[in-house]
Amino acid sequence: MLSHPYLKTAPMRDAQNYSSLADYAKAITSTPDLGEKVQLSYDAARAWYGRKLSLTDHHAHSMPDRPGRPDKPELLPPNRMPKRSKGKGQGKLALLHSLAHIELNAIDLTWDLIGRYANQTMPRSFFDQFVQVGLEEACHFNLLSDHLQKLGSHYGALPAHDGLWQAAQDTSYDLLARLALIPLVLEARGLDVTPSTVIRMRENGDSDSADILQIIYRDEKRHVAFGVKWFRYMCDRRNLPPESTFHKLVRNHFRGSLKPPFNDLARAEAGLTPGFYKPLTGISSTRPDPI
Repeated sequence: MLSHPYLKTAPMRDAQNYSSLADYAKAITSTPDLGEKVQLSYDAARAWYGRKLSLTDHHAHSMPDRPGRPDKPELLPPNRMPKRSKGKGQGKLALLHSLAHIELNAIDLTWDLIGRYANQTMPRSFFDQFVQVGLEEACHFNLLSDHLQKLGSHYGALPAHDGLWQAAQDTSYDLLARLALIPLVLEARGLDVTPSTVIRMRENGDSDSADILQIIYRDEKRHVAFGVKWFRYMCDRRNLPPESTFHKLVRNHFRGSLKPPFNDLARAEAGLTPGFYKPLTGISSTRPDPI
C-alpha cells in the first residue's frame, strides 16, 4: 500500500525529524496535543507508505506507561459518566463525546502496539495494516471532534473514563494478548452496537452523526479482520489452537462481559467465527466501552 484515501485530504506539512516508524509511534502516543497527535498519525502513515521510514533504529523504544493527554476531559469512574442517548440534546452530546474519547484511545492503543512490538519479527504487511488502523482511528477522532464543535460543544467539555487504557497496560507483555483484547473483543463489540445506533440516529433526523458512525463501522470491520488474521498467524507460529488460546487470554485479561446480541454476520465477515466468542458469553464484570 503506497497510499490511503484518507491521506488525499489529510493536511500535509514538511517532513518531521523521525527516521523510524517506532519513533513516530512513541511521539504520537506521548504528545498531549490532540491536534498534533492526529497530524503525526497522518505524517507517519504518509512517510511509511512512501517507504521513507525504517521500522525501527534497533534502539530501545520504551513506550510511555500512559498516553499524553490534555487537562480536559476530567477522568471519572464509569458509573459517574453523563447519561448518554441516541436522541437529542445533552444525551446525544454525551454519546458523541464518549465516542470521540473511545476513538482517541484507539489512536493511542494502535500506535502503542506498533511502537511496543516494533522489534518483534513480523512481516512488513503486519505494520502496513496497523499503520492503516492508526491512520483511520485518527480520522475517526477528527470527524467526531469536528462534529462536536459544529454542535456547539467540543472534546473535553464532558468527563470521560479511563477503562480502555487499562487494556493496554494489562497486555503490554505480549502481542498475542494485545490482539486478543483490542481488535477481537473491544472493536468486535463495536460491530455489535453501532448499527442500531446508526438506525436510531437516522430515525431521530440526525443523518450527520449517523453518516460518521457508518464510516467508523465500515473501517472497524476491517480492523477486526486485521486482528483475526494476525492472531491466527501468531497462534500458528507458536503451535497454539486459536480459539482455546483466545478463550484463555480473554478470561485472564478482560474485565468485562461478552454478552449478546452479537452481530454474527459482521463478525463472520471479519473472520471472527462464533467458536471464538460464543463460549465466553456471560463472563462479567465492569465492561469497558467498545472501540
